[in-house]
Amino acid sequence: MAADEDLPPREFGWWDMFVNEADDPRADGGWDNDERSILLGFISDRRLTLELKCSGLDADQMAQQSVPPSDMSLLGLVRHLTSVENHWFQTVIAGRTGDRLYTDPNGADLAFVVEPDAGMVEEAWATWHREVARSDDVVASVSDLGQVGAGTAVPVREVLVHLIREYAQHLGHADLLRERIDGRVGQ
Repeated sequence: MAADEDLPPREFGWWDMFVNEADDPRADGGWDNDERSILLGFISDRRLTLELKCSGLDADQMAQQSVPPSDMSLLGLVRHLTSVENHWFQTVIAGRTGDRLYTDPNGADLAFVVEPDAGMVEEAWATWHREVARSDDVVASVSDLGQVGAGTAVPVREVLVHLIREYAQHLGHADLLRERIDGRVGQ
């Protein structure tokens, strides 16, 4: 297969990280040696990594789709992970209903159906930050991670592990999307 001349050159180097090591907001370990601290530390680092991978991009870049027929974009990932946070923490654990974010009345996922618009990007990040805070509040209200959700009988610890896995999977997608946009890889 011939190289696509329209793609940015592939670059990697510690000099071109999204943030300097001293400014990296992620802990990458070193949490207290207990289940809650470790699980919350890992999910926090995955959330921060999503923000790093999207940093410095405009609306067109955030909405740039991967490769046909996929409709995956960084903006779509932010919106999808917002709905994932909402579902697992608000519906499954807290037992709240009614917040079906980025979903049509028939249950179809609309997170990836986006047009490049600065207002939509701003709204997506604001909604994501709100849902992350709400998720953190739900977990903080639970004294035992073995407690099952009020909406579905799934233990809180299982939900946390599921979310860590969900973010990790989509951060792999974000790596490829970001590299396709401007050649940046890593971190």
